[in-house]
Amino acid sequence: MDGTKTRQRRPGEVGLPFTLNPGGLPAASEDEPRSIPESQKVATKPLRTELSRETALAIGFQVTVPFMFAGLGLSGAGILLNYFQHWPAFVEIKDLLTLVPPLVGLKGNLEMTLASRLSTAVNTGQIDDLQKQHRVISSNLALIQVQATVVGFLAAMSALLLGAVSRGKLDFATIKLLCASSVSTAFLAAFVLDSQFLTPMVCIGFMALTPVWVLIAKQNPPIMKILKFGWFPIILAMVISSFGGLILNKTISKEQYKGMAIFTPIICGVGGNLVAIQTSRISTYLHMWSTPGVLPFWMKKIWPNPCSTFCTSEINSMSARVLIFLVIPGHLIFFYVIYLVEGHSVPNSKIFVAFYLLAGLIQVTILLYLAEVMARLMWHQALDPDNHCIPYLTGLGDLLGTVLLALCFLISWLLQSEAELDRISGSAPGPS
Repeated sequence: MDGTKTRQRRPGEVGLPFTLNPGGLPAASEDEPRSIPESQKVATKPLRTELSRETALAIGFQVTVPFMFAGLGLSGAGILLNYFQHWPAFVEIKDLLTLVPPLVGLKGNLEMTLASRLSTAVNTGQIDDLQKQHRVISSNLALIQVQATVVGFLAAMSALLLGAVSRGKLDFATIKLLCASSVSTAFLAAFVLDSQFLTPMVCIGFMALTPVWVLIAKQNPPIMKILKFGWFPIILAMVISSFGGLILNKTISKEQYKGMAIFTPIICGVGGNLVAIQTSRISTYLHMWSTPGVLPFWMKKIWPNPCSTFCTSEINSMSARVLIFLVIPGHLIFFYVIYLVEGHSVPNSKIFVAFYLLAGLIQVTILLYLAEVMARLMWHQALDPDNHCIPYLTGLGDLLGTVLLALCFLISWLLQSEAELDRISGSAPGPS
């Protein structure tokens, strides 16, 4: 294959054409094949054989157990949110509810981008050496601490602005509480926030630790590149999730949306988890088979046909089908668990259950298709999908899940109200 054609993987070439570093990826040229020093090459792996052996059943076994554990955790989060929404702080300061989706999404996309980067590093042999393992893992952990602190603060600002626009006023006491709550939550710490002086101290304390995490992140230059230039995806994802939080804030206290607090973390989390798995798989696949900036010839279309995303024998299409097949059984199990614990707070009509399952299926289908599109687009731009796709997709998943869930409650309530009116009018005596 000459230099004017797209560089593709040959049958005997199963290793990486260059050393991959999570975050910083060198651009590739289709006209000038890259010359790779021997010191930068990684050990080859029988990738074609491994991929040919991976079946839908194997993918299902790998995904199902962590998916179920994560879903049960999300169910517990929904039950807790349903309980906490009646606390005085949540009743008096509605903006706290607006913070829930962006903070849940922030936690999710930071952890999932970390897992995706490490997954790629493992599959490409970057951390086979013990010393490299320590440097890569510690710098990545420091990176997400910096991102969590800064974006947690920005999430509070976003919630405040959205709340101020909807109410027409801004309260300074609310600013202090929201900032302290969001930063401490994002930082995975627990503090008592009812003191006038403790709330600003929480923000200042966590912000003061940021330089420490920056120094640790400097051990790994590609991670420093993410720290300098990788803010846009997670900030935009936070803003998108904040609109989902605003919808939750406006609907949670209304009778027709009873149960909204329970199901919001579940539908948002399930969609985010499944699309993160698919994105990570596509990203690792691209790292192993091609060079950033150059798509494999079987993935040349930036906007693929949806049928090719879900209905072919290609490995990423197979994994997409497996993930879609998990949606309805998973949601049914999580719904049943919640019904056992909080039956009085859960709509138990068949209409709601049907619309809820349909909403979950629509959400995940859209997200999986967008994962394929965005991974190809980012790779074509020589950007690492591990860092640039998951935040966007989890943010969209939060917004899409909240909107679809609100529609489920609204449609179910309208249909039940109409049925009730028909029943009443049918039983009313006619004129004598």
